Amino acid sequence: MRILIVEDERLLAETVKTLLESRGFTAETACDGESGLAYGELGIYDLIILDVMLPGLDGRQVVRRLREKRCGTPVLMLTARSGLEDRVEGLNAGADYYLAKPFDARELLACVNALLRRQGGQVDELRMGNTSLDLAAGTLSCGEAQVRLSAKEFGVMRQLMQSGARHVSKESLLEKVWGYDSNAVENHVEVYVGFLRKKLRSIGSDLRIEAVRRLGYHLEVDGE
Repeated sequence: MRILIVEDERLLAETVKTLLESRGFTAETACDGESGLAYGELGIYDLIILDVMLPGLDGRQVVRRLREKRCGTPVLMLTARSGLEDRVEGLNAGADYYLAKPFDARELLACVNALLRRQGGQVDELRMGNTSLDLAAGTLSCGEAQVRLSAKEFGVMRQLMQSGARHVSKESLLEKVWGYDSNAVENHVEVYVGFLRKKLRSIGSDLRIEAVRRLGYHLEVDGE
Protein backbone atom coordinates (compact mmCIF):
# COMPACT_ATOMS: atom_id res chain seq x y z
CA MET A 1 0.00 0.00 0.00
CA ARG A 2 1.42 3.37 -1.07
CA ILE A 3 0.44 6.57 0.73
CA LEU A 4 1.20 10.17 -0.25
CA ILE A 5 1.61 12.74 2.55
CA VAL A 6 1.17 16.36 1.44
CA GLU A 7 2.27 18.48 4.41
CA ASP A 8 4.47 21.60 4.54
CA GLU A 9 5.48 21.07 8.18
CA ARG A 10 8.47 18.87 7.43
CA LEU A 11 8.83 17.48 10.95
CA LEU A 12 5.19 16.40 11.00
CA ALA A 13 5.45 14.96 7.48
CA GLU A 14 8.49 12.87 8.44
CA THR A 15 6.84 11.76 11.69
CA VAL A 16 3.75 10.54 9.84
CA LYS A 17 5.93 8.91 7.16
CA THR A 18 7.93 7.02 9.81
CA LEU A 19 4.73 5.91 11.57
CA LEU A 20 3.19 4.57 8.37
CA GLU A 21 6.38 2.81 7.31
CA SER A 22 6.56 1.11 10.70
CA ARG A 23 3.19 -0.46 9.81
CA GLY A 24 4.43 -1.73 6.45
CA PHE A 25 3.12 1.03 4.20
CA THR A 26 5.21 2.77 1.55
CA ALA A 27 4.97 6.49 2.30
CA GLU A 28 6.17 9.47 0.26
CA THR A 29 5.96 13.19 0.98
CA ALA A 30 5.29 16.43 -0.87
CA CYS A 31 5.58 19.85 0.78
CA ASP A 32 3.35 22.12 -1.32
CA GLY A 33 0.02 22.06 -3.11
CA GLU A 34 1.39 22.01 -6.67
CA SER A 35 3.64 19.02 -5.96
CA GLY A 36 0.84 17.24 -4.10
CA LEU A 37 -1.49 17.70 -7.05
CA ALA A 38 1.11 16.50 -9.56
CA TYR A 39 1.89 13.38 -7.50
CA GLY A 40 -1.77 12.69 -6.81
CA GLU A 41 -2.60 12.82 -10.52
CA LEU A 42 -0.19 9.95 -11.17
CA GLY A 43 -2.83 7.57 -9.80
CA ILE A 44 -0.27 5.33 -8.06
CA TYR A 45 -1.34 5.99 -4.46
CA ASP A 46 -3.85 4.05 -2.38
CA LEU A 47 -4.44 7.02 -0.05
CA ILE A 48 -3.52 10.72 0.15
CA ILE A 49 -3.05 12.47 3.51
CA LEU A 50 -3.51 16.14 2.68
CA ASP A 51 -2.99 19.23 4.84
CA VAL A 52 -5.37 22.13 4.28
CA MET A 53 -2.90 24.99 4.74
CA LEU A 54 -0.26 24.57 2.04
CA PRO A 55 1.97 26.93 0.04
CA GLY A 56 0.57 27.63 -3.42
CA LEU A 57 -2.59 25.61 -3.82
CA ASP A 58 -4.30 24.86 -0.53
CA GLY A 59 -5.54 21.38 0.34
CA ARG A 60 -9.13 22.07 -0.66
CA GLN A 61 -8.02 23.28 -4.10
CA VAL A 62 -5.84 20.19 -4.50
CA VAL A 63 -8.59 17.69 -3.68
CA ARG A 64 -11.12 19.61 -5.80
CA ARG A 65 -8.82 19.44 -8.85
CA LEU A 66 -8.10 15.76 -8.25
CA ARG A 67 -11.84 15.02 -8.23
CA GLU A 68 -12.33 17.09 -11.38
CA LYS A 69 -9.80 14.81 -13.08
CA ARG A 70 -11.77 11.73 -11.95
CA CYS A 71 -9.10 10.73 -9.41
CA GLY A 72 -10.92 8.54 -6.90
CA THR A 73 -8.02 8.04 -4.47
CA PRO A 74 -9.33 8.45 -0.89
CA VAL A 75 -8.18 11.67 0.78
CA LEU A 76 -7.70 12.16 4.51
CA MET A 77 -7.56 15.90 5.14
CA LEU A 78 -5.57 17.36 8.05
CA THR A 79 -6.16 20.78 9.52
CA ALA A 80 -5.54 22.90 12.60
CA ARG A 81 -9.04 24.28 12.15
CA SER A 82 -11.71 22.03 13.63
CA GLY A 83 -14.77 24.24 13.14
CA LEU A 84 -17.88 22.81 11.52
CA GLU A 85 -17.71 25.13 8.51
CA ASP A 86 -14.09 24.14 7.82
CA ARG A 87 -14.95 20.44 7.97
CA VAL A 88 -17.97 20.87 5.72
CA GLU A 89 -15.95 22.84 3.18
CA GLY A 90 -13.24 20.20 3.08
CA LEU A 91 -15.71 17.35 2.67
CA ASN A 92 -17.62 19.22 -0.01
CA ALA A 93 -14.36 19.75 -1.90
CA GLY A 94 -14.01 15.97 -2.17
CA ALA A 95 -12.15 14.81 0.96
CA ASP A 96 -13.25 11.49 2.45
CA TYR A 97 -12.46 12.27 6.08
CA TYR A 98 -11.31 15.21 8.16
CA LEU A 99 -8.79 14.92 11.04
CA ALA A 100 -8.02 17.90 13.27
CA LYS A 101 -4.51 18.67 14.53
CA PRO A 102 -3.08 17.75 16.95
CA PHE A 103 -4.03 14.10 16.56
CA ASP A 104 -2.98 10.89 18.26
CA ALA A 105 -0.99 8.38 16.19
CA ARG A 106 -3.58 5.68 16.93
CA GLU A 107 -6.35 7.91 15.63
CA LEU A 108 -4.44 8.59 12.42
CA LEU A 109 -3.80 4.87 11.84
CA ALA A 110 -7.45 4.07 12.55
CA CYS A 111 -8.53 6.63 9.93
CA VAL A 112 -6.02 5.30 7.39
CA ASN A 113 -7.16 1.70 7.88
CA ALA A 114 -10.85 2.66 7.77
CA LEU A 115 -10.44 4.51 4.47
CA LEU A 116 -8.43 1.67 2.93
CA ARG A 117 -10.97 -0.91 4.10
CA ARG A 118 -13.69 1.17 2.47
CA GLN A 119 -11.77 0.86 -0.79
CA GLY A 120 -11.37 -2.89 -0.32
CA GLY A 121 -7.63 -2.49 0.04
CA GLN A 122 -7.08 -3.15 3.70
CA VAL A 123 -7.71 -6.09 5.99
CA ASP A 124 -6.61 -6.75 9.55
CA GLU A 125 -4.75 -10.01 8.96
CA LEU A 126 -3.18 -12.07 6.19
CA ARG A 127 -3.10 -15.86 6.49
CA MET A 128 -1.32 -18.61 4.59
CA GLY A 129 -0.67 -22.16 5.74
CA ASN A 130 -0.52 -22.20 9.54
CA THR A 131 0.83 -18.64 9.68
CA SER A 132 -0.79 -15.22 10.06
CA LEU A 133 0.53 -11.69 9.69
CA ASP A 134 -1.16 -9.13 11.94
CA LEU A 135 -1.26 -5.90 9.92
CA ALA A 136 -1.95 -3.68 12.91
CA ALA A 137 0.63 -5.10 15.33
CA GLY A 138 3.30 -6.03 12.78
CA THR A 139 3.65 -9.54 14.16
CA LEU A 140 3.96 -12.95 12.55
CA SER A 141 2.16 -15.78 14.37
CA CYS A 142 1.91 -19.55 14.23
CA GLY A 143 -0.32 -21.04 16.92
CA GLU A 144 0.85 -19.61 20.25
CA ALA A 145 4.26 -18.62 18.87
CA GLN A 146 4.69 -15.03 17.78
CA VAL A 147 7.52 -12.81 16.58
CA ARG A 148 7.61 -9.07 15.93
CA LEU A 149 8.91 -7.89 12.57
CA SER A 150 10.91 -4.79 11.77
CA ALA A 151 9.33 -2.29 9.37
CA LYS A 152 11.22 -3.64 6.32
CA GLU A 153 10.64 -7.28 7.31
CA PHE A 154 6.96 -6.51 7.67
CA GLY A 155 6.83 -4.82 4.28
CA VAL A 156 8.52 -7.73 2.49
CA MET A 157 6.38 -10.35 4.27
CA ARG A 158 3.23 -8.44 3.50
CA GLN A 159 4.03 -8.33 -0.21
CA LEU A 160 4.85 -12.04 -0.27
CA MET A 161 1.69 -13.08 1.58
CA GLN A 162 -0.50 -10.87 -0.60
CA SER A 163 1.04 -12.50 -3.68
CA GLY A 164 0.93 -16.07 -2.33
CA ALA A 165 2.29 -18.51 -4.90
CA ARG A 166 2.84 -15.77 -7.48
CA HIS A 167 6.39 -14.51 -7.94
CA VAL A 168 7.39 -11.13 -6.56
CA SER A 169 10.49 -9.69 -8.20
CA LYS A 170 13.28 -8.04 -6.25
CA GLU A 171 12.64 -4.87 -8.24
CA SER A 172 9.00 -4.86 -7.13
CA LEU A 173 9.97 -5.38 -3.49
CA LEU A 174 12.51 -2.56 -3.66
CA GLU A 175 9.91 -0.18 -5.10
CA LYS A 176 7.05 -1.12 -2.79
CA VAL A 177 8.97 -1.59 0.48
CA TRP A 178 11.94 0.77 0.18
CA GLY A 179 10.38 3.29 -2.24
CA TYR A 180 11.27 4.20 -5.80
CA ASP A 181 13.63 7.01 -4.67
CA SER A 182 15.59 4.79 -2.25
CA ASN A 183 19.27 3.92 -2.71
CA ALA A 184 18.63 0.32 -1.64
CA VAL A 185 19.82 -2.45 -3.96
CA GLU A 186 18.82 -6.08 -4.54
CA ASN A 187 21.21 -7.27 -1.84
CA HIS A 188 19.02 -5.48 0.72
CA VAL A 189 16.08 -7.64 -0.35
CA GLU A 190 18.17 -10.81 -0.04
CA VAL A 191 19.27 -9.84 3.48
CA TYR A 192 15.70 -9.25 4.70
CA VAL A 193 14.44 -12.43 3.08
CA GLY A 194 17.13 -14.22 5.08
CA PHE A 195 15.90 -12.57 8.28
CA LEU A 196 12.33 -13.63 7.50
CA ARG A 197 13.31 -17.24 6.82
CA LYS A 198 14.90 -17.42 10.27
CA LYS A 199 11.86 -15.91 11.95
CA LEU A 200 9.47 -18.25 10.14
CA ARG A 201 11.52 -21.22 11.37
CA SER A 202 11.62 -19.81 14.91
CA ILE A 203 7.81 -19.92 15.24
CA GLY A 204 7.36 -23.31 13.56
CA SER A 205 5.75 -21.91 10.40
CA ASP A 206 5.05 -24.23 7.48
CA LEU A 207 5.74 -21.38 5.05
CA ARG A 208 8.88 -21.36 2.93
CA ILE A 209 10.19 -18.40 0.94
CA GLU A 210 11.36 -19.87 -2.35
CA ALA A 211 13.70 -18.02 -4.71
CA VAL A 212 13.55 -18.51 -8.48
CA ARG A 213 16.36 -17.03 -10.52
CA ARG A 214 15.33 -13.95 -12.50
CA LEU A 215 11.74 -14.20 -11.26
CA GLY A 216 12.10 -13.33 -7.60
CA TYR A 217 10.40 -14.93 -4.57
CA HIS A 218 7.17 -16.71 -3.74
CA LEU A 219 5.71 -18.55 -0.76
CA GLU A 220 5.11 -22.29 -0.55
CA VAL A 221 3.36 -24.29 2.16
CA ASP A 222 5.12 -27.48 3.25
CA GLY A 223 3.15 -30.57 2.32
CA GLU A 224 1.18 -28.93 -0.47
